[in-house]
Amino acid sequence: MDIDVSDINNKRVLVRVDYNVAIKDGRVAEPKRIDATMPTLKVLLDGNAKVILISHLGRPKGKKEPKYSMRPVVAALEASLRSHKVAFGKVVFCDEAFASPGLRATVAALGPKDILLCENLRYDAGEEADDPALARNLAALADIFVQDAFGAMHRAHASTDALPKMMKSVFGLLVTRELDVLGRLLREPKAPFVAVLGGVKVSDKIGAIDNLLKAGADKVLIGGAMSYTFLAAQGHTCGRSLVQKDWIEPVKKLLSVKGVADKIVLCEDHVGIEGALDASGAVPKGAVAVPVAGASIPAAICALDIGPKTITRFVAEIEKANTIFWNGPMGLMEVAPFDRGSIAVAQAVAQRTKEGAKSVLGGGDTIYAVSKAGLKEDSFTHVSTGGGATIEFIEGKVLPGVRAVAGTPSAIS
Repeated sequence: MDIDVSDINNKRVLVRVDYNVAIKDGRVAEPKRIDATMPTLKVLLDGNAKVILISHLGRPKGKKEPKYSMRPVVAALEASLRSHKVAFGKVVFCDEAFASPGLRATVAALGPKDILLCENLRYDAGEEADDPALARNLAALADIFVQDAFGAMHRAHASTDALPKMMKSVFGLLVTRELDVLGRLLREPKAPFVAVLGGVKVSDKIGAIDNLLKAGADKVLIGGAMSYTFLAAQGHTCGRSLVQKDWIEPVKKLLSVKGVADKIVLCEDHVGIEGALDASGAVPKGAVAVPVAGASIPAAICALDIGPKTITRFVAEIEKANTIFWNGPMGLMEVAPFDRGSIAVAQAVAQRTKEGAKSVLGGGDTIYAVSKAGLKEDSFTHVSTGGGATIEFIEGKVLPGVRAVAGTPSAIS
């Protein structure tokens, strides 16, 4: 849905954004999620709307913890508005509860082009509980609701589920683009279609693997710790590597489906350490990288990245692709040299994109891999702002936040 500026002049517009950003020393460390909302905010502010922003930050679990306050976001928001040349009146912050007369008074004092940033939604326990009472308090603040927090739309929370059902609602431009790009990825990928999946848990990705294959994926390249569960399902030894034992049988079932095993590309070699990770999941001090030549991993070894032979195979598949979806790192990329697989994949996907392929990336760890490879996000066709939301959409699930808005009459068409 597009935003019609004639319908928002002097109106109070409540916008759910995803400003769940890292705060360091009282400042926003990375403003990308704020920058991503600028197209929507520009349309609203150019249309003389009074904009009220709501977001969560961290996991305060219904308690007012200062470290999770949205207050530091104000400076970053103003900087982003200026850098994107978005005309605005003033940006104000209100830390009062959503039912408070003080918040309502602050809203009433807003003029056209003004922006109000509210305090953390999750300070109110009703947010994660999808509480209708909180949703009613939010709905009372505005005339129109704009859902622009794609990264939160897989959660049935008050601001994503109950709220849009109570008032005129529409998707923002960020969400509209996400739904369009991800939808077309599944509906009309140009062959060869290659998916690259990594990360820790098979349980988080097996549904996506199944749906990607149904959507026409020609190859699914599996790295990261989740690859060890696949190898275990094929009868390989995995040493001290992370294996989700409860998911070995579901993986066997997936691989037994006719034609699936031919499309799944697993690790042919590894790089790891002798021994195990420490109690915090970190590489022990003094540990050195150990190459593993085959798919099976010796009993004393904990694999932490794909090996050079696997990198060569993965890159070869990517080089043939016309459509690429990548979600999840190939190894423990926070620690060199276990970042080499992820960096090689990032470079290969960027190069293939430059040559004309369509590439769609999702997940914070994937974006981190792009950064470690020295690449910018514009090296790829689309970088999704969602993590769990992206994967659940790729699984074929209807996100609660999509259902809630799509099922309501739109004030902005």
